[in-house]
Amino acid sequence: MATSTPVHHRTSSTAQAAAAGLTVFAAVMLMIAGIMGFIRGLMAVLEDDVFLTTRDYVFQFDLTSWGWIHLILGVVAIGVSAGLFVAMAWARVLGVIIAGLLMIANFLSIPYYPFWSLTLIAVNGFIIWGLCVVRREDV
Repeated sequence: MATSTPVHHRTSSTAQAAAAGLTVFAAVMLMIAGIMGFIRGLMAVLEDDVFLTTRDYVFQFDLTSWGWIHLILGVVAIGVSAGLFVAMAWARVLGVIIAGLLMIANFLSIPYYPFWSLTLIAVNGFIIWGLCVVRREDV
């Protein structure tokens, strides 16, 4: 006599696999965004020639200040992505917060490096989506 697996068990297993996949996706993307933010911050701190200069910008930080902001956010993003890889509960919440802060920082630095800022804003949007779409019971 053959037994079959209940349908709800397969659905739950599929939902758990999808949740794990989205979490890994968000962790990888957050690590990439963190590394790119770190490199961008390093470029701004070490050499300002890479970025556009703007004269009448509302947020009057110099490029070195923006560099330190991106450096710090990049390091924190890399740390949070490591927490996501080992499925820490705090990392999901901090991942959304850090991705949001990275979006804001990239939005505010659009005049200095427009194309890359817009690209990272989109990447951080996908990170937030990947972390928020998973239900707690599926993890």
